[in-house]
Amino acid sequence: MIQHAGEAIVLRTWPFQEADLLVSLFTREQGRVKGVARHAMRSRRRFGGALEPMTYVRASYAERPRQELMRLDAFEILSSPMSHPIDYARTAALQMVAEVLEEALPEHAPEDAVFRLALAVLSELQVGRVWMPITYFALWMNRLMGWMPELGHCAACGLDLRGGAVWHSAMSDGVTCADDRKGGSAALSAESVATAMRMFRGPVSGLAEEDWPKARGADLRRFAIEVLERHLEGRLIAARALARG
Repeated sequence: MIQHAGEAIVLRTWPFQEADLLVSLFTREQGRVKGVARHAMRSRRRFGGALEPMTYVRASYAERPRQELMRLDAFEILSSPMSHPIDYARTAALQMVAEVLEEALPEHAPEDAVFRLALAVLSELQVGRVWMPITYFALWMNRLMGWMPELGHCAACGLDLRGGAVWHSAMSDGVTCADDRKGGSAALSAESVATAMRMFRGPVSGLAEEDWPKARGADLRRFAIEVLERHLEGRLIAARALARG
């Protein structure tokens, strides 16, 4: 049995065999893993509130030979989303981060850049200011997973689109000029393209002091989510919930 201890983010939990919980955990050193928290539904001594989704913890766990599931021994809370006020939009945004990480990351594949992105975005997802960090997260997840299309040129004719609006379709890769747009395409404004470039150049904290109402960058957020859903081959439930927030 190999013992592990390190930073992790709790993604999701399920009831498992009487009072146990099955936990999906995004660890810094081993990527996404699943483990069993024995008696977690009955006793709070070892885990307490550390099993809430999107809690950042120091996890102690053991890898057992020839078994897929880790044995989760104890979690120490480093940061909890429950330590700040919660409302509908923040809850949906936290759920979206968890859902994307759960669906996008293969098991046992360390992704330090994604781990750092998740921590940075979690620190900025607060009541009344969720729209910028969730847009930033969706864009950067596409880039880090290799799914982000090039925004400067038309994928059909190669036209230079820098400085102008582009068109995108949920059914195809890349962006196009107006002449080559497909039926059902949506426009991504020149302002939103410029915003995406700003997000790729700096940390999420550098944008946090700006005013970001829901309407700002809404087309950019829709675009980033559609790219994620195209590559994940399914709709993001939490993204739909967030859109209603």
